[in-house]
Amino acid sequence: MALTAADTGFNRNEEEEPDVIAKASVLGGFSENAEVRALIASLPEVQCGIIAQESAIERFLVIMDRYQEQPHLLDPHLDWMLTMMLDLVRSEKSPPSLVHLCFKFLYIISKVRGYKIFMQLLPHEVVDVQPVLDLLSRQDPKDTEIWETRYILLLWLSMTCLIPFDLSCLDGNLESDTAQARESIMDRILDIAKSYLTVSDKSRDAASVLVSKFMTRADVKQKYLGDFLDWSLTTVSQTNDQTVGCIVVLDGALKSLAQLYKHGKRDDLLQYAATVLQCLEQKRLSESSEATLRKLGIKLTQRLGLTFLKPRLAKWRYQRGSRSLTANLVASQSTTAVEAVIPDMETQDQEEDYDIPEEVENVIDQLLVGLKDKETIVRWSAAKGLGRVTGRLPKELADEVVGSVLDCFSFQETENSWHGGCLALAELGRRGLLLPSRLPDVVPLILKALTYDKKKGASSVGSNVRDAACYVCWAFARAYEPQELNPFVTQIASALLITTVFDRVVNCRRAASAAFQENVGRQGTFPHGIDIMTAADYYAVGNLNNCYLKISVYITSFSEYTKPMIDHLVAMKINHWDGGIRELATKALHNLTPQAPDYMSLTVLPQLLPMTVGADLHSRHGAILACAEITHALYKLGAQTNRPVVEVVSSEFVDAVKNLHQTIFDRKQYRGFGGELMRPAMCTLIEKMSLSKMPFKNDPVITSWQWLIDDTLKSLHFMSSGVRDGIQDSALSALAALCEEFYQDQPGHANPQMQEILVSQYLNQLNSPEVLTRCSSCLALGRLPTFVIHSKLQQILQGLQQMCIASQKDVNFVEARRDAVSAMAQVCIKAGVNARGSPDSFLCSENVADVYAVLFDGMSDYTISSRGDLGAWVRMSAMTSLMDITLLVVASAPELLSPDLVKRMMCCLAQQAAEKIDRFRAHAGTVFLQLLHSTEPAVPHIPHREELLSIFPYESKTSLNWNAASQAFPHITQLLRLPQYQYHTLLGLTVSMGDVTQSTVRFSSESLFNHLKGIQEDSAALGRFGDILLRIFKDHFRNERVSVPFLKMLDQMLASSCFKIFTTQENHWFCVDLLALCIEEIKKSKNVQKLCACIAVFCGLIQFQGEVRKKVLSQLLRYLCHPFPVIRKTTASQMYEMLLIYDDVVDPEVLDDALTLLSDTNWESGVAEIRPHRNQLCDWFAVPRPEVVAKSPAQ
Repeated sequence: MALTAADTGFNRNEEEEPDVIAKASVLGGFSENAEVRALIASLPEVQCGIIAQESAIERFLVIMDRYQEQPHLLDPHLDWMLTMMLDLVRSEKSPPSLVHLCFKFLYIISKVRGYKIFMQLLPHEVVDVQPVLDLLSRQDPKDTEIWETRYILLLWLSMTCLIPFDLSCLDGNLESDTAQARESIMDRILDIAKSYLTVSDKSRDAASVLVSKFMTRADVKQKYLGDFLDWSLTTVSQTNDQTVGCIVVLDGALKSLAQLYKHGKRDDLLQYAATVLQCLEQKRLSESSEATLRKLGIKLTQRLGLTFLKPRLAKWRYQRGSRSLTANLVASQSTTAVEAVIPDMETQDQEEDYDIPEEVENVIDQLLVGLKDKETIVRWSAAKGLGRVTGRLPKELADEVVGSVLDCFSFQETENSWHGGCLALAELGRRGLLLPSRLPDVVPLILKALTYDKKKGASSVGSNVRDAACYVCWAFARAYEPQELNPFVTQIASALLITTVFDRVVNCRRAASAAFQENVGRQGTFPHGIDIMTAADYYAVGNLNNCYLKISVYITSFSEYTKPMIDHLVAMKINHWDGGIRELATKALHNLTPQAPDYMSLTVLPQLLPMTVGADLHSRHGAILACAEITHALYKLGAQTNRPVVEVVSSEFVDAVKNLHQTIFDRKQYRGFGGELMRPAMCTLIEKMSLSKMPFKNDPVITSWQWLIDDTLKSLHFMSSGVRDGIQDSALSALAALCEEFYQDQPGHANPQMQEILVSQYLNQLNSPEVLTRCSSCLALGRLPTFVIHSKLQQILQGLQQMCIASQKDVNFVEARRDAVSAMAQVCIKAGVNARGSPDSFLCSENVADVYAVLFDGMSDYTISSRGDLGAWVRMSAMTSLMDITLLVVASAPELLSPDLVKRMMCCLAQQAAEKIDRFRAHAGTVFLQLLHSTEPAVPHIPHREELLSIFPYESKTSLNWNAASQAFPHITQLLRLPQYQYHTLLGLTVSMGDVTQSTVRFSSESLFNHLKGIQEDSAALGRFGDILLRIFKDHFRNERVSVPFLKMLDQMLASSCFKIFTTQENHWFCVDLLALCIEEIKKSKNVQKLCACIAVFCGLIQFQGEVRKKVLSQLLRYLCHPFPVIRKTTASQMYEMLLIYDDVVDPEVLDDALTLLSDTNWESGVAEIRPHRNQLCDWFAVPRPEVVAKSPAQ
């Protein structure tokens, strides 16, 4: 929808709801005056270099683009800007590059301010005609680099054509001394205009402007107008639209004709109008595949129509007393009513009865066809043209035009026709051509357009129709007196609010909000307008959930809007093609029920019942959800007055709900795609009926409902991946509500039979080969009520534990382990804690250790597959469960938490908080701080509590951003100072420092090196640190998840001389043990990444003295003949760098030779070819040559 007023809030281009609200930058003036003046003055120096030119143009663009929305701020400064640049253009000393640069700057100004305002400032005196014409004649139309020059020169030439002197006076003597005739200025201008009408750049637009200025001159039209029109029509008729070149030529010819008929005098052009129209008809532009050509055809057609009709002000048109909002407000405060403005007598005396040319009917027909075009720009042009032409017609003919426009709103027409019809009605109303007598016919159509939505494929069309209908309402608010629209106020207000709150598309909601606001301000008759606009403004309606669930409740609190909004939801939204809209609509009905409970129970529910068993899938789905939500809302209302739900709803409805499952089952509607909607809908119905305490206890329907829940949980693997989670959540919610309401013999005591059936069934399904069945069973056990878990707790915990152990290394059951860990916490929380209680009913001293053991195993789940680190799901679930259970135990029986258990928990959390994945690190850090700062009561036995509180003060719970590596690692590395956290913290840092993410590696490395700087001179502390490093290496021997990052981290430490204090002692235990572990780690390894990392570590270990250095050199020289070429090349490169850093490794006399050999040898050649070079290096390094071991035949 297009509007001319910027303050109305309509936004055509917005497709999605913005996450942030952009604040408009309102400027007070042109603040870059001095900078622009200096920039223009520097152009003579800038033009010498391409880089300087581009920088100047870019800077000028940045400055000018700031004023795109407020170009009028440039007006006081345009004069001196143009003067400075045109002086450079006119100067004979200016080289061509400077001239073209000036024209580039001038084009930028014209683009921002608009060519119509810009060209008026160009000098247009007699002395300018010849220089501009000569400069333009020297341009090459095919030069793509300087099209801005040609564009500005054409606009300049257009202005010079306005001089009031005959152009032939400027020709002088056309006969030269050589008796060769010169072209006249008129001929030259005409030739230039024709030539530039066929170019493919922006100059074509300027050429059409030149034609409109030049051809309308009194001295030119007598000689050339007929010939030019003949040339244009010949071009149009003989050119097809099949190639790009032909389309360009057609575009230029049509633009020039449209501009000519727009600016030319009617008396001059009328004689040619019929011929031009006939040519257009024969060309059949409406059938062209190019939207631009169709638009130009419509534009020219409407100009021809205006030429056929005499310029006149229709005395029959409706004119509101005042178009000014201020005047309306002043008038509303006075006692005198605002009367309609009556045209003066001269206007009244204009001819009313005169012959309308036959061609006008043809023009109107083409414009009506244009209203149905598939492109918005064509429909918009046709709507404006129809408004202009209708304004010159007699009342009877104008009324026929209105009737033809109303025909666009037939349901046989497409959405394009509806959209064009809305635009046309808005134009007619805005111009006063839609008389109040037509409003009873128009308003019902606009109300339908406000809710127009047609399903097409997997989505729908019609958002542009609804947007345009809002524009019509906006235009009507400005066009009519309040008493004219008063009969329709309630309908229009309700329809606009329905669109404002319930439309799926955000720009339609905002358009409706703006239209409602305009009506409130202009009409002043909309009920509760100011209050509603405060709640439903432009920004508030941007969030769809907020509209459906909050704003709608406020609006329906006003009785005028309650039933219309409820009826709209029932009629249009619960059967919507978008499932999200259906669900939101049913939740909205739940929230709106307190506004009209009787209407919901007596009218809405009976309407929904037939839809629940109807043929349409979407209607059936929405109706079932709506019944569930409304019933639950009615129950909550009845509970406030101690009325059961059966007194609020009818007995027919209760029976229908009871029989609904069997009906759907008999029709086999739980199967296939439809089942993916029916199953969650029925599960929601079961949940809401249970919560509403329907009198179905011991009824056979409960067994049927339980079967549906169980079958749904077992059948998830047959359903689409995108809907599984939603279906599972619905079934689990239904299970919890059903058990809570119908499976208690007495309050707090379960039915023994159902308890045994449910627990046994879900425990057995934990061994299912389907991972989704296992997941559902785990979660189902976690959702069972407390009275069902009672006396079955130990059995449930053992089942979950066994399932986790049995599938511990199975990639396929990661999700099941995640849900089992989560379910274990849920079950324990519901069972409660009793230190001396029975393990079958409580979390107690006998089973607490087993529960924590499962959670600790989950914390160490690092299952990796082609999908990535799947074990992270289990670790995150385990961390959450640890926090929940620990806080539960602390609150009831803190004695159950032993020091070792708490220490292991906090260390594991510290390790996770130091690892590489931001999201999981953040979750671990949050849990760590939550446990550390728990005070009601505090978690006992936390190691180094005081030191931790100094590192992580209470404010860090909210201020520390664990997702940001720059904030997280400086804090977590401080735990390395605390002995009991050193091992696990360093293990987590190891993985982070060996990561591929640059920011993670950078900040984790910086934090660790900062810690090492503090202990570098303390041999004892550094020794303890080295011992922990070796323990980590041993504990994760050949575990590539840890060993490869460990080697990368070690390389960084050795390169930074972190262990410099150890190099003073020969054969230090740290380097000896480290070398042995590295050799064993890569023995027979084919992992290139690990081998390369270990080679880098070997080169770092060369700094240690004694036997270690000889062993390192021996290993490196072996790898120079490794079977993998990349390893040989990497080893040579690393050794070259090593020799440059540690020049004492080899005798100085052979150092240069060794470096040359390492750098010049092609180490990717065959092993036999490079072995002599390797052996030579062995001799220089005084290392025994490795012996080639021949493989035995068995090998």
